Amino acid sequence: RTRTGTTRKWRRIYWKRKKRNRKIRKIQPFRQEMPGAFFVEKYMKRVTKAVWITAAAGAAVFICRKTKRIQKSAKEEGRHVPFGPYEAVLKRPLDVVIAGMALVPLAPVMGITALLVKVKLGSPVIFKQERPGKDERIFTLYKFRTMTDERDENGELLPDTDRLPATGKMLRFLSLDELPELFQIIRGDMSIVGPRPLIPRYLPYYTEREKHRHDVRPGLTGLAQTSGRNTLSWDERLELDIQYTDRITFLGDLKIIWTTIKKVFRAEDIVVRGTGNSVPDFDVERRRKMAAGEKMGWRQV
Repeated sequence: RTRTGTTRKWRRIYWKRKKRNRKIRKIQPFRQEMPGAFFVEKYMKRVTKAVWITAAAGAAVFICRKTKRIQKSAKEEGRHVPFGPYEAVLKRPLDVVIAGMALVPLAPVMGITALLVKVKLGSPVIFKQERPGKDERIFTLYKFRTMTDERDENGELLPDTDRLPATGKMLRFLSLDELPELFQIIRGDMSIVGPRPLIPRYLPYYTEREKHRHDVRPGLTGLAQTSGRNTLSWDERLELDIQYTDRITFLGDLKIIWTTIKKVFRAEDIVVRGTGNSVPDFDVERRRKMAAGEKMGWRQV
């Protein structure tokens, strides 16, 4: 019995070792062929980890030094001082990467949208309008057209509510009209998150504090859009823009993007200009306040 039990035991050990060796030869054959391969395999992970840690530390030091140089030069020149490394160094590259990645899955959606606008609204498919960007530099904004060009007997355009068909309402409902702005993010005219670009005729009516909304690139979405969009008054909207400009952070941008996505799917805070819930144009409101004798501190027209 002892011999038989011992024999069975050694047979189990033999087949177990043989099975293990076959697995090793199948998965890692270089162990059997290359001398010193076991040593390389054992310490390669440690070396790789050390290289990645060194590279990350070097990148962090580089970003911090570059941020300090940018902040110092901005203070000396009297320009907007970036809040931190994200705004000074990382925000622009991330904008390009995210916009480029978003264009790949959204390309078919943009093609279908362009075809829909062409069939339902006619030409041109793209709506163009000049807007002030960073440092009040004028650029051309591109969007999918959502309104018709219907005019009255005197040749004047009809109100927005009369020129907005069902197709245009659907595009605004889903925010599909904003998709061409992804190309302008890559170009450098805009950013993913920032104050929304307004029209040039509003420029003379900004106060000295409100002018700082143009210290950064305008955005596809912004803090004002996630806090109420067109339901806010102009003073509230511009104050939110200044709050964002003064403190631009990575987590703050992530929160704004996530809130924007939720609002798009819920179709919240969408107001058509000219309806009862919309606020008057910014220049009209400021002229009314000026006529009432209020001192706003804007620049003279």
